[in-house]
Amino acid sequence: MEGWHRAFVLHGRPWSETSLLLDLFSEQHGRVRVLAKGARSKRSALKGALQPFTPLLVRWGGRSEIKTLRGAEPISLALPLSGTALYCGLYVNELLSRVLEHETPFNALFFDYLHCIQALATDPAAPEPALRRFELALLGHLGYGVDFLHCAGSGEEVSDAMTYSYREEKGFIASLVVSQRSFTGRQLRALYQRDFPDADTLRAAKRFTRMALKPWLGSRPLKSSELFRQFLPKKTPDLPSEQDE
Repeated sequence: MEGWHRAFVLHGRPWSETSLLLDLFSEQHGRVRVLAKGARSKRSALKGALQPFTPLLVRWGGRSEIKTLRGAEPISLALPLSGTALYCGLYVNELLSRVLEHETPFNALFFDYLHCIQALATDPAAPEPALRRFELALLGHLGYGVDFLHCAGSGEEVSDAMTYSYREEKGFIASLVVSQRSFTGRQLRALYQRDFPDADTLRAAKRFTRMALKPWLGSRPLKSSELFRQFLPKKTPDLPSEQDE
């Protein structure tokens, strides 16, 4: 696929002594796996550019599932992520690597991703709202449809003070039983608006996105979660990289 495309590196690993195998997230072609020949050699001009969170222009060729990288140029400096924000960015990258099929276009999701990592770089002390918005956007692009504003049982509009139980493939049904699948009408409105004004709505959003993403992620733990626990053991309890139930 010749021609230049905007993209980000999601993940890379060594391939042979001098090359890299990269998962790219491109604006027009979604997730693309490319072989960057010689990218690890000392003289390679690509060595510093092929890093996560660096906006790139790339081109590739080949007809197999693994393409050959023909060129890459950074559009700008890497978005400055460090500490908690860096691990949150790695979590977002791993989500995309795990759930997106190869070469399936997700043009709008590309900009949701860009806005997410920009928000992480701008406000690294408060990463959760950006992550929750991205997870909800990702679910929407994957075709996961749910009505947050109406009771699936009666069709009536949700009431802020009422409790609703989430049921897969059905939606939210009014219930007096409170469990991990229970949400108030106020929390559901926050999910619909993707606006989380307080800790209560953020925690509710995290519970929902965990449940909704689980069918795509399966039981295999996220590597970004393991890294987060290893290097930042004093993390706050509501960060998204925890995958325990």
